[in-house]
Amino acid sequence: MKKTFLFLLGSLLLLAPRPGRACDICGCFMGITPYDNQSGVSLMHRYRIFNGYQALGQTPHFFPAGARPFFPSSLNGDNGYAHDHSGDPTDFEAFRVIELRGKYFLSQRVELNAFVPYVMNTSQINGRQLNAAGVGDVTVFAGYHLIRQIETAGVQSRLIVGGGVKLPTGEYTRRSDRGQRYPLLNQVGTGTTDGFVYANYIAGFHSFGLSVNSSYRRCTENTFRNSLAPSTATYASLFYRIPRGADWQVYPSAQFFYEKTKGEMLEGKLTGEHAMNNALLGPGLDIYYKNVALNTSFQLPIYTAETDHPASAGRFVVSIGYSFNQTKYLLHGKS
Repeated sequence: MKKTFLFLLGSLLLLAPRPGRACDICGCFMGITPYDNQSGVSLMHRYRIFNGYQALGQTPHFFPAGARPFFPSSLNGDNGYAHDHSGDPTDFEAFRVIELRGKYFLSQRVELNAFVPYVMNTSQINGRQLNAAGVGDVTVFAGYHLIRQIETAGVQSRLIVGGGVKLPTGEYTRRSDRGQRYPLLNQVGTGTTDGFVYANYIAGFHSFGLSVNSSYRRCTENTFRNSLAPSTATYASLFYRIPRGADWQVYPSAQFFYEKTKGEMLEGKLTGEHAMNNALLGPGLDIYYKNVALNTSFQLPIYTAETDHPASAGRFVVSIGYSFNQTKYLLHGKS
């Protein structure tokens, strides 16, 4: 048993999931949502699509022809691709990630997280499609539960603050058959080391809950002196708990996502490529059965700042996770 625990601990320090959930006042876990203070692992798939040129009055499509939500049509294809946006309505950029996530609580207030992504990017411009896939940049971070008011009836709250780093583990030097290096966002890695800080506030009132997470990120340059400008992102979820017996919990939600960056940089100067200022909104549904969770969300754009690149057309996320019945911690002993 001891060897099994040490193996799981070693694995979790290298992996990690998003903040999860815990039970209500009547269950064996205490939290605002099931297992939000428990260690666990999860596997997440994320699909993000850009399509349609706003300046030309083109309507974005969530599934443009040739874009696949789960896997690209062919890995590492070139086929004469050229990064030259000229208003073709069939142009799209699809970013897919299958991510292994792990979370481990050192104590009731200190958590460690890590994300290991497998990236699958597709860019189709003027009828030519470029695909790249591979292990991406690993992210590790820690959070401290500054407010942990969860053992109360009625109103509950939790505030988590923390920070971390995205490591340059993914390949960023891939070239076409003609020897031309792929654009930065078509690589599976960036070659940069990114530091970020975040704050996550979760509140519950009886069956209703609200989660708001905001982050700020800065990047170093890679060996080509490429980088991304500082970026901010905010995610908010308004959810409602529907108990379905002793083992089941269902949480429908409305979810909001906002991101902003001035895009790519070269030698410390903005290139004008891939600037983003987008807001998305849509439904979500989380289902919990005992220690197993299925989380889904789907968002469409409600605001997109105009650029000369395909516009934001939507975002889809699905994940499955398992949470452990953690009652002991490396720090401070039992819960």
